[in-house]
Amino acid sequence: MTRRVLISGASISGPALAYWLHRSGFAVTVVEKAGALRAGGYPIDVRGTAVEVVRRMGILPRLRDAHIDSRRCTFLNGDGSELAPVTPSAVTGGVEGQDLEVRRGDLAASLYAIVRDDVEFLFDDSIDTLDQSGQGVDVTFHSGRQRTFDLVVGADGMHSHTRESLFGPEEQFHRYLGYCFAIFTMPNTFGLSRELMLWNTPGKAAALYAVGDNDELHAFLNFHRPEPPFDTLRNPDAQRDLVATVFAGAGWEVPGMVNAMRDADDLFFDTAGQIRMPHWSSGRVALVGDAAYAPSFLTGQGSSLALVGAYVLANALATNRDHTAAFAAYERDVREFVAMNQALVDNGAATLFPTTVRALEQRNAMLRELDTMPSTTARPAHSALTLPEFAPIP
Repeated sequence: MTRRVLISGASISGPALAYWLHRSGFAVTVVEKAGALRAGGYPIDVRGTAVEVVRRMGILPRLRDAHIDSRRCTFLNGDGSELAPVTPSAVTGGVEGQDLEVRRGDLAASLYAIVRDDVEFLFDDSIDTLDQSGQGVDVTFHSGRQRTFDLVVGADGMHSHTRESLFGPEEQFHRYLGYCFAIFTMPNTFGLSRELMLWNTPGKAAALYAVGDNDELHAFLNFHRPEPPFDTLRNPDAQRDLVATVFAGAGWEVPGMVNAMRDADDLFFDTAGQIRMPHWSSGRVALVGDAAYAPSFLTGQGSSLALVGAYVLANALATNRDHTAAFAAYERDVREFVAMNQALVDNGAATLFPTTVRALEQRNAMLRELDTMPSTTARPAHSALTLPEFAPIP
């Protein structure tokens, strides 16, 4: 009998999981609260083990075509003068020639393209309630429709509604890393091309990223804050006011960036944090990707963990008819990989976003001495997991 699986979330881990489950003979439904696939988005990395996942999915050539070939990264002093040029891979933490950097929307579109004809997508809807029984999960959707599934997987991001309904409030799993950030697009009036410029003062950073030769820039404003401003997370006006207050009087191009943020219709504001949970499943419901183990942008590993986690979870479900055994195998096989990648945050934050004058001086001295930051090719975390061959179709 065909097993029916509902996946909440159509970003990265959701469609990836849908692909592998369909390949194993599952009937898959994906529900997504947005009205359509989200295009654009900030550049993200696909590294190490995750590159092997997308190769096995057949989308590696398409992603290589979409690869952002950044030529230059320049660190700036507080007055806007040049501090040091470095290789882009030194900042992203990737391995040149092996890892990929693509727009988030390009990865999402590539995943969607290989599953849309085989998987049911319910856009502009979401899960309202889950009611588990011994036989399945009764789901009531926000639209009012009701369906029963054998299994449900939350792939709905760091602020997962599935996780909250199953395990309780996010706060008990959220490890705040001391930073808030705002991302948005703005006109490229600076003539930047295939390059990243990063400005720092203690506890504050601003970046402009030209991913190609077009007239749009990705702007990024990041600042240290000892306690998370949870009261602003659902209030865009409060977010804009907070960022403007923090960066008042800042140098370089920051005043223009703050003004552009005021007008941006694609502002994304959040805290830098990780999700750390003792278990990623309960009964017939499991979590994958950021919903279970968000590593934060400071590691550059969010999308890679989502892809690898989806592969391992699908393989476990294909191998084990009993979902309890499958979920246990999933956690056993991927937890150490997750922990290693979450630990990368300690390197990323100190290098990119020093919070004190002394830490910034030390970072800058290192940059001046090296011309390039230390190679990250020796870091084992990106490639620490060897993927099993995927279970054959039963």
